[in-house]
Amino acid sequence: MAVDVNLVKQLREETGAGIADCKNALEESAGDMAKAKEILKQKGLDKAGAKSDREAGEGIVEAYSHNGKIGVLVELRCETDFVAKTEDFKTLAHELALQIASMNPEDAEGLLKQDYVRDPSIKVEDLIKMSISKLGENIRVASISRIALGK
Repeated sequence: MAVDVNLVKQLREETGAGIADCKNALEESAGDMAKAKEILKQKGLDKAGAKSDREAGEGIVEAYSHNGKIGVLVELRCETDFVAKTEDFKTLAHELALQIASMNPEDAEGLLKQDYVRDPSIKVEDLIKMSISKLGENIRVASISRIALGK
């Protein structure tokens, strides 16, 4: 089946996946965008598992304060300084800080098991795996800290 170039472009914009991956997912799903996204998600999770043993020695520390009442620090690691400087990586770190501020996980492992506040149909670890697939590097939460005023 010949895939419409505009569909490939749209799927790429919505998912951040590579052009070839988008084209293959659309072919496999017979042009069904929702099915193609699910195929990409599954393939992304598979790719993330293959990268999990790679060392993540670079990254950033994200600081977030919610109305001056709650403070959060997240140490998010990746493999290279190049990826650490990307907007996608910085956005992921900020999303994790928001998650920690609102859901108060006990530790990094507990954070990964929580439902993602912006989309409860996925877990935080799935959000990270999607970023691993998109950015092509291992990403892990090294540490978290949350302080609430008066607690």
